[in-house]
Amino acid sequence: MGRALLCVGLMLSLSGCGGRPVGVLVPSGTAAGASEVDLLVATTRAQSEEPGVLFSGERAPELSLTEIVVSIPPEKNRKVGQVQWPKKLPADPSRDFSTVSVKPLEPGPETQAWLNGHLPKNRRVLIFVHGFNNRFEDAVYRYAQIVHDSGADVAPVIFTWPSRASIFDYNYDKESTNYSRDALEELLQRASKNPSVGEITLMAHSMGSWVTVEALRQMAIRDGRVAPKITDVILASPDLDVDVFTKQMQAMGKSRPKFTLFVSRDDRALTLSRRISGNIDRLGQIDPSVEPYRSQLERAGITVLDLTALKGGDRLNHGKFAESPEVVQLLGNRLIAGQTVTDSDVGLGERVGAVALGTAQTVGSAASVAVSTPIMIFDPRTRRNYDAQLRRFGQSVGNTVGSTVTP
Repeated sequence: MGRALLCVGLMLSLSGCGGRPVGVLVPSGTAAGASEVDLLVATTRAQSEEPGVLFSGERAPELSLTEIVVSIPPEKNRKVGQVQWPKKLPADPSRDFSTVSVKPLEPGPETQAWLNGHLPKNRRVLIFVHGFNNRFEDAVYRYAQIVHDSGADVAPVIFTWPSRASIFDYNYDKESTNYSRDALEELLQRASKNPSVGEITLMAHSMGSWVTVEALRQMAIRDGRVAPKITDVILASPDLDVDVFTKQMQAMGKSRPKFTLFVSRDDRALTLSRRISGNIDRLGQIDPSVEPYRSQLERAGITVLDLTALKGGDRLNHGKFAESPEVVQLLGNRLIAGQTVTDSDVGLGERVGAVALGTAQTVGSAASVAVSTPIMIFDPRTRRNYDAQLRRFGQSVGNTVGSTVTP
């Protein structure tokens, strides 16, 4: 166990913030052709005395709000799905992510003014909750990248909780999520009761899924149900005990939001979490095609996107949801907007899978059945479409994909 922890720690340090300058949140402007993402940042972190760090990994007694504008380099100088950290300061906005402005906000009129200025016509708010091992700037820049690359038509809000950004502080981070669940519930209540807001999508990554689902569970117990404006919840690589998640869902009752999960069986970060958490399956690492998960997920009405065969951009395969151009576009085009992924004659599972492999095959050919497995959406319509294709192309094709897709 000790060796496994050390190896994962080394991998995290290699793929994480090694070599980055400290203080990237000092404003350094933008550049011609760059894009700007204006975020409302809510945090339970303590303020930092270091310029450009803003907030540390320690805990604050109250929720604080800040407006941060992030500049993203011109499209010709970047890759979709990547955060391009500056190698030195000040950042070069033509090639690096950079901070344009930072403005503390007071709850009430100042926050309402930000919301009024950023709500789109659909009046949807997207609230993102980051995962384990994230510094404040990690969470802010990653969310800016997701908002930009997905093209989501939303008012973007991020909730960032106290993480010490160290593989060896797993338990501190976990307790920090517990410390922060009341504050996240408070944020969700404020947004839900705001008459300007139409609908809310809540998206969480990794350990952030714990504080997210706990806040929703608390709300349901306190108020009798989750606020109706919270229509959709997206959990990416959720670091959740599957047994606990079952109880959390039950506590929310039948009037709960629509849940979508991104899972990947090759997620090495969740392998470590499983080992130090009693060897109980983590929700983000399950195989949704096998029992008992397949039946349980279908009964609960949960959509699961299996990204196992999709190549990740980090050594831990823990951030596929944000790094894959196809998955990011799926987030922006449909899931964040609250649309179902099964409302077409051809299930989105087939189409996205074909795009992920860069195939030129059209959906409906024998080849497209075989290549569509890297991203699989487990819902009744997609399974029916697979069944129909397999019947058309015969038992030989069925044998090719039968071990991956259960009819």
